[in-house]
This record gives sequence, structure tokens and C-alpha cells, in this order.
Amino acid sequence: MPDLASSAEPARLDAIFFALSDARRRDMIERLSEGALSVKEIAGPLHLALPSAVKHLGVLEDARIVHSEKTGRVRTFRLSPTAFRDVEKWVAERKRVLNLQFDRLDEFLARSEGDETEEPDAQR
Repeated sequence: MPDLASSAEPARLDAIFFALSDARRRDMIERLSEGALSVKEIAGPLHLALPSAVKHLGVLEDARIVHSEKTGRVRTFRLSPTAFRDVEKWVAERKRVLNLQFDRLDEFLARSEGDETEEPDAQR
């Protein structure tokens, strides 16, 4: 059995999944997938107060899903191009392991079917 924990840092995955656990933060990610936005541009359509939006964006930034830059008094957020790389690796590893298990099940079922068809001949 492969070492599944080695595919990504557990704390990093925890931070990402925590960030994604809130619908408002997922909405922010959707909006940022279209390009960089200021806090005000993110908060407005989501009907969030600016302090609330800043807290949510902080969670996304801590998880390294977004990054920000400040120009004058305006803080602009962008989606990180590699934001979900660790999650993709984690999911791919689990998918690979599941596929191996399904392959073994297919082999077992094929052998079992073969055994069942041979039994009547063995009784003669």
C-alpha cells in the first residue's frame, strides 16, 4: 500500500479544505477565476460587509489559494495559479489506489465466474 500521507503536506490540505468549506469563500474563488478584483469588487456582489470579506479573503490567502497586492489604498486579490495543485495530487493518489482495488475486484470476480462454470463439469 502506498504512503498516502506523502503526496501533500497534511496541514496544507487542511487549510485548503477548510477554506473551501464555506460557500462565500467558494463564491469568491469563482469571481476571482475571472480575474483580479479589489476587496470592494469581491464583497459587493456577495452582499458582504468589507470587514467580513477581508476575513474570508484572509482565510483564502492563508491557504495560498489567493494572493494580494496593495497599490495605494486598494488591495487587489488574484487566484493563485497553483492553488489546487496539492489537492489535485491528493485526489489523483486516492483515485489511483481505488482503481487498483477495483482492478483486483474485477480479477477476483472473473476468477470466481470461471470457478462457477467449471464446477458442473467437475461433478460429472
